[in-house]
Amino acid sequence: MIDLPEQFLSRMKAECKDEFSSFLHSYELPPRKGLHVNTLKISAEEFQKISSFPLEKRVEWAHDCFTLREEKAGGDLLHFAGLFYLQEPSAMCAAPLLEVKAGERVLDLCAAPGGKTAQLAADLAGTGLLIANEIEAKRAKILSQNVERLGISDCAVTCAPPDKLAQKFPAYFDKILVDAPCSGEGMFKKEAAAVGEWSVENVRRCAVRQKEILHCAAKMLKGGGTLVYSTCTFSREEDEEQVEAFLRREEGFTLQKSVKLLPHRVEGEGHFAAVFKKEGGREGEARRIARTGNVLAERAFRAFEKETLEGEAEGEIVTLADGRMYLLPEESPDLCGILLLRYGVELGEWDGKLFRPAHALALSAGMRVKKRVELDEEDAVRYLRGEALPAAGSESGYFAATYRGYALGLMKASCGLYKNLLPKGLRMFSKQK
Repeated sequence: MIDLPEQFLSRMKAECKDEFSSFLHSYELPPRKGLHVNTLKISAEEFQKISSFPLEKRVEWAHDCFTLREEKAGGDLLHFAGLFYLQEPSAMCAAPLLEVKAGERVLDLCAAPGGKTAQLAADLAGTGLLIANEIEAKRAKILSQNVERLGISDCAVTCAPPDKLAQKFPAYFDKILVDAPCSGEGMFKKEAAAVGEWSVENVRRCAVRQKEILHCAAKMLKGGGTLVYSTCTFSREEDEEQVEAFLRREEGFTLQKSVKLLPHRVEGEGHFAAVFKKEGGREGEARRIARTGNVLAERAFRAFEKETLEGEAEGEIVTLADGRMYLLPEESPDLCGILLLRYGVELGEWDGKLFRPAHALALSAGMRVKKRVELDEEDAVRYLRGEALPAAGSESGYFAATYRGYALGLMKASCGLYKNLLPKGLRMFSKQK
C-alpha cells in the first residue's frame, strides 16, 4: 500500500470514523480509470460499438462517461482522432453540476489538462462561447493541444491570472467552473509525487490561493449565473470551510448543493464539488473583437473551402498580420492583453498567394474534408509516425487521413504520394497497443 502521510491519516480517521478501515483499504486497490466520449464527434452508443477495448460501466454522475481497465488507452488510434478523453471517474462529477445549456457563455477558470473543458464543450455542442484558462504556461499548452485534438471550435484557450480575466469580464459569464489547484489528496494513487508534496502547510497555502481564485470568479459571474467550485482533495479547509467562507464573504450567492465523493464509497479516487447560484442583477458586456480580415486571404480560403470542405464555415474569419487565419465563434470578445494560445479553429495560413490548411481544420468537429483516405491500422500508425503513403493514380489536392471513418489529420496528394502534413510535435514514434 502507498505510504500515506501520518497527519493525513489522523485527520481522515477522525473524519471517516467507522468507515476508516474501508477508506484505508481503497488505497490497496489499483487506481480507477475513466473515459469521456467526445460527443462532438461520436455518440456514446456508436463509440461503444467501435471501441477497441472494453468499457466497463457508465459513470453514474456524468453522461457519456465510462469506467475502464485498459492500461494504454491513450495510445489507441481513436484517441488520436479525438473521439475520447481519459479522465479519472470522480473528477467527472463537477462539470455536469453546472448544467450548461447551448448558447451560454462559459468559463473553465483552472482548465488544464482539459477533461472538464471537454465535458463543458460537449454540453455547449458547438454553440455559445467557452473560455478555457490555465495560469501555468506548460499546462496551458497541453490544454490547447487537447482542445485541438477534440475538435472543439467555439473555444478560446488563455493563459492568464484570474484577476486579469476578472478585469476584462465583469459580470459576463452564465456559468463558471473553478476546479481549483489543491493539495491533491485524491491524486495519491495516480501520482506518487502528490504524496511527497503533501503537508499541512501546503493545505493551508492551497486554501489561501483558492480563496483568491473564487473571489475573481465571483466578479465574473453575471446575475442569475451558476458557479461550481471543485477540488480533488478531502481537506475540510479546502472544501467545506472554503464554501462557508465564500458565502460569508461574497454577497448575493447561495449554496445549491455540495457533493463529496470518497474513494471507499465510489468508483473513483475522490472529489469535492459545491454549486453556488448568484442572485439576479448586473450583466456585463465585453468589448467585441475588432475585425482583422483580409479580402484576398478570405477569398483564397473560400476557394479552398469550395473545393475541399463540405459546407461553409460559419463564424467570423480573422486574418492576422502574419497570414494565419482563424474561424472564431460568432460571439467573440476582444482578448487583447491576454496571453492567447488558441481562439476558435485555426483554418490555415495565407502567404499572399496560396492558402495552406492547418492541422486543426482537419480535426475540427464542425468541418469535414470532402476527400478522405481510409487507412487500416498499419497505415494509420505509419501516418502518425509522419510517413508519406502511396497515392492511388494521379490524385492531387488535400485529403483527410481517416481511421474507422474519423480524421487523424491532413495529407496532400502529389506525384503518386500522399505527403504527410501531421505537425512534427504530434507524431508518434512507436506503435502503441
